Amino acid sequence: MTSKPAPTANGAGPDAGAGGGVRRRRRFWVAAAVVLLLALLAAAVSSRSFPAISSYSRSGGCGCPGARKYTGMVEDCCCDYETVDAINEEVLYPILQELVSLPFFRYFKVKLWCDCPFWPDDGMCRLRDCSVCECPDNEFPEPFKKPYSGLSPENMICQEGKPEATVDRTLDTKVFKGWVETDNPWTSDDETDNAEMTYVNLQLNPERYTGYTGDSARRIWDSIYKENCPKYPSEDMCQEKKALYKLISGLHSSISVHIAYGYLLDESANLWGHNLPLLYDRVLKYPERVQNLYFTYLFVLRAVTKAADYLEQAEYNTGNPEEDLKTQSLVKQLLYNHKLRSACPLPFDEAKLWQGENGPELKQEIQKQFRNISAIMDCVGCEKCRLWGKLQVLGLGTALKILFSVDGENNLNQQFHLQRNEVIALVNLLNRLSESVKFVHEKGQSTEEGIKQLRSSTVQKGAS
Repeated sequence: MTSKPAPTANGAGPDAGAGGGVRRRRRFWVAAAVVLLLALLAAAVSSRSFPAISSYSRSGGCGCPGARKYTGMVEDCCCDYETVDAINEEVLYPILQELVSLPFFRYFKVKLWCDCPFWPDDGMCRLRDCSVCECPDNEFPEPFKKPYSGLSPENMICQEGKPEATVDRTLDTKVFKGWVETDNPWTSDDETDNAEMTYVNLQLNPERYTGYTGDSARRIWDSIYKENCPKYPSEDMCQEKKALYKLISGLHSSISVHIAYGYLLDESANLWGHNLPLLYDRVLKYPERVQNLYFTYLFVLRAVTKAADYLEQAEYNTGNPEEDLKTQSLVKQLLYNHKLRSACPLPFDEAKLWQGENGPELKQEIQKQFRNISAIMDCVGCEKCRLWGKLQVLGLGTALKILFSVDGENNLNQQFHLQRNEVIALVNLLNRLSESVKFVHEKGQSTEEGIKQLRSSTVQKGAS
């Protein structure tokens, strides 16, 4: 049996005495190897293309376990995390960002007046600055035909003294035309009741921190989960109820991401920025919430791509020919992008739902639950939160309407119609989810590691 050479002092190996020439030659070859490796990496990055769904394993991309926290197929979907992040960053996010800034998708019709059907004793939404001026029928639609003067400075206070909760109703002279109005069976609002509606410029009312916290905000989510998603999640619940829970959880996660993304860090200086500890505490700390965010994104994306023929033929007329042509072009780019279609042709397979013999009854039950969730939005005490809650719930209801309004050939039937406001809500919701997925992908891993290290060091200092 031969013995291994003993290491010399300071950890030097058996070749330590071979002289400087050996060391120089060794350093040369090491340097050459590093240069070659960098060149290969550069070539790989420059020629990067969208990964096929099967090119990643659950253990990690390219066979590198632990390279990223979320890898493999998104649960109950037909696309993996790596592909979602790639197509979102390079295709969907840029198109959606430009699309929602155009006139057609900028204005949303919403019923902001407060009539909570569940706890009428909550007077938080009766504050003057959180109410909407109801105009007589003979004046409608004058509120969105001319600029609105806005609230006076002394009335710019809402929810814990935060003016950020007030909706800015400033509008231009654009008026939408040419869409047939129809009610959405998945939501509680009567979308055809224009007398109760007002138009809001979404660009002037971004979804971000408003100061709306405390018992009132918690009661909203408690009612949504406990009363409309009973016993969710559980191992023995059916696929349809599981999907409803994941959709609500994913939407909840996305809203939390946007609050963390646009947070009022210093009220006295009006300083806005990212609140990464909040992002960690509300979303990143719970892997299921991130997974459900991706699920909801793919679910809504599937609805948009399934309605491609309908959305391509829709009339995007706002009276501005140049902007309207741009809108039509971007919609087609969104619907028929070859990279998206090749990388993730079927984001979610809705055909596997409602297949049991009690499918119709189960569909009615879940539809009723979602309508209740929609009605709870009237109980949100902050007006701007109510605006975005209603928009995103309508967008999700529109996705449900698209995916489950099918004929025997799994195509949209001839009686299927979408109203303008549903399309606006659907595309804005997809953009909201796209922004959330991008922010979580970019900041998630570094935020988790940084906060865990920071809190660990704080605990150690406290113990010492």
